[in-house]
Amino acid sequence: MAEVKPCKVCNFSRQKSYGLVVSSLDQLKVKGGETLGIAPEKPVSVVLEDDGTIVEDDAYFLCLPSNTKFMLLHGKEAWGPTNKIDGGTAWLSRESVALDGDEVDMMFSGTDTWQSLAAQLKQDLASIILLSDSQLQTLMDVPCANLASALGFQQKKAQALQDTLQTVLDRREESRQSKELLQLYLKTVESEREQEASQEAGGDVMDETDGMEVDSGSGFMSRTLMVLKGKTSPETRLSNQELQMVVNKGAASMEQVLGLEADRTATLVQACEAELEGRLQQVQALKSLSAQSQQASDALTTEDTNQSQAKRSK
Repeated sequence: MAEVKPCKVCNFSRQKSYGLVVSSLDQLKVKGGETLGIAPEKPVSVVLEDDGTIVEDDAYFLCLPSNTKFMLLHGKEAWGPTNKIDGGTAWLSRESVALDGDEVDMMFSGTDTWQSLAAQLKQDLASIILLSDSQLQTLMDVPCANLASALGFQQKKAQALQDTLQTVLDRREESRQSKELLQLYLKTVESEREQEASQEAGGDVMDETDGMEVDSGSGFMSRTLMVLKGKTSPETRLSNQELQMVVNKGAASMEQVLGLEADRTATLVQACEAELEGRLQQVQALKSLSAQSQQASDALTTEDTNQSQAKRSK
C-alpha cells in the first residue's frame, strides 16, 4: 500500500481551504479538484501556496513535509502572494489577472529568477529540499560572485552552497536511476519465473497429449532436443535449468545426444554456456544495484528528515 501524506489544499483566492490525505500528486489533483469544486475534465496545476513553486512530479511531491499547503489552479488562474490586509484577494484586481495564453504558459513554465530563489534561501537554507530540479539548476548556473552578493555570503561559502545544490541534484538522479534499475530487476525476475512456470506447464501438457516425453538416454525433454537442433540461436529459447544441463554434459556427450557434427555441437555448447553466464551476471548486477539503491535511498531519506526537522526547529 502506498504511503499516504496529510496535506492542505486551497483555491487561487485562498477563500476555500481543506485538509486531505493522499498518496500521490495525481490523487491530490483529483481529490483536491473535487473538494474545491473544479470540474473533473478541467486540467489542474499544483503549486505551493506560500511561494508559488510548481509541483510537477511525484518525486518532488513525496519529498515535501506533511501538512504542506498546496494551491490548485485551473484555466487562467495564477498564484499571487498573500495580502495581509484583505486576506489575499486584492491582487485579483490587478490587470495581470487577465492573461493571454502566452503569459499563462510563461507563468506555469516553472522558471524562477535566481534572485527570488536566492532570497528564499537567505531566509531559510533548509528550503533547499523543497526546490525543484530546475530551480536548483537555476541557482547553480548563477556566477558564484553574484550569488554570494545576493545571499550576503563570502564567495567561498557561496561556492560551497552551489556544491551542495549539485550534491542534492546528483542524489535525486541516483535515486531515480536506482528505482528504475530495481524495477527492471524485479521485472526480469518475474519474467523468468513466468517463463519457467510456462515451460513446466507446457512440458506436462506435451508429455500427456503430444508425446513430448523425457528422453531416457539423455535426460532431456524431446522439446528441448528439438530446440537444440534448431538453427536460429537455440540457446536463447532455453530455460536456465536446460542451459545448465547442456553445459554440464559437455560437447562430447551432447554430440552423441543430438547426432550433430562435432564443430556445430561444440559451438552450440559454448553458446549455451555464454548465455547462462550472461544471465547470471545480469541477475547479480541487478541485485548489487538493488542493494546500492536501498542504501542511497535510506541515506537520502535520513538527510531529508534531518533537514526537515532543522527547518521546523527554526
